[in-house]
Amino acid sequence: MIDMTITILNAFLPQTDSEAALAFYRDTLGFEVRNDVGYSGMRWITVGPPNQPQTSIVLHPPAADPGITDDERRTILELIAKGTYTSITLATDDLDGTFDRLQAGGAEVVQEPIDQPWGVRDCAFRDPAGNMIRINQLA
Repeated sequence: MIDMTITILNAFLPQTDSEAALAFYRDTLGFEVRNDVGYSGMRWITVGPPNQPQTSIVLHPPAADPGITDDERRTILELIAKGTYTSITLATDDLDGTFDRLQAGGAEVVQEPIDQPWGVRDCAFRDPAGNMIRINQLA
């Protein structure tokens, strides 16, 4: 067997308002901006936790693929707005403090901190585009 290390480099989340996404991920969550690229009227913003320089979230324009039809693009935007298109789970050593900071920052609360029956304590928010953001308490 060959020893190798595989890590998560980038996760992708669609954003429908780059300034609102930037304010949420940078100012409310406290992530640092790693890259901010514009192309053809679209914008890709890469953010990540300051203490994890090798792990990033790329906030990208939804349905920017030229092969997507207008109907598919509308469906994707509807799913994003409902919070059912994609999600990401983050973790913190202070769930209650993180929840309070996000709530004070105006983030849309989906679920207050709760002990789940499967053993995880977590909470949930939607980012400005509607993406589901779950946050787990680290053990």
